[in-house]
Amino acid sequence: MKNIVRLLEIKAVTHDVKYFRMEKPDGYSFTPGQATDVAINKPGYGEEKRPFTFTALNAAPYLEFTIKRYTDHHGVTEQLHQLQPGDELIIEDAWGAIEYKGPGYFIAGGAGITPFVAILRSLHKENKLAGNTLFFSNKTAADIIYEKELTEMLGTQAIYLLTKENKAGYQSGYLDKNFFQQNITDFHKHFYVCGPDKMVQDITELLQQLGADVDAVIFEK
Repeated sequence: MKNIVRLLEIKAVTHDVKYFRMEKPDGYSFTPGQATDVAINKPGYGEEKRPFTFTALNAAPYLEFTIKRYTDHHGVTEQLHQLQPGDELIIEDAWGAIEYKGPGYFIAGGAGITPFVAILRSLHKENKLAGNTLFFSNKTAADIIYEKELTEMLGTQAIYLLTKENKAGYQSGYLDKNFFQQNITDFHKHFYVCGPDKMVQDITELLQQLGADVDAVIFEK
């Protein structure tokens, strides 16, 4: 079902990421981790649908997406970043395969953090974050989405890796076999993986090689 919603607030999160808050249609609901198809309600863009994840809590009186702008092509994210409060989006029903199953390891690359944001915010609100660890890989510290909030929620269980920068307080390197062997103490917990398709595939295979149960690795299909 299509809903036309008006943008209420747009705010920068990093140099190339903004959050977009919008009206919430009556009766609209989602599970933390779910996404929906989104289009801009302007001539020529109504059928240009892209999937984005809800990042606010379902209990909030508004809907929220946290969206990275990709400048390598003149696409939908670039157009979204030019919108202003009062502009409209077209959203459909919620869908998604990433759902919280129990304590474990959240493994994200770049904008792949977005499905985890609502999950972690929800667990934090319910005081149920214990037993969860976040591994969040980015090129540089300036690219880390919601770093301050994630650190406030998870403390030392939020571990940031930088692949293109060496900086005090952050680990340098990649989400590879050596990293997982050094940082994961229990391969029988749940694993939540989101990022570029190749990264998700490689990490899923790595985790299974290291002893993770195939059914315990949860990712967007």
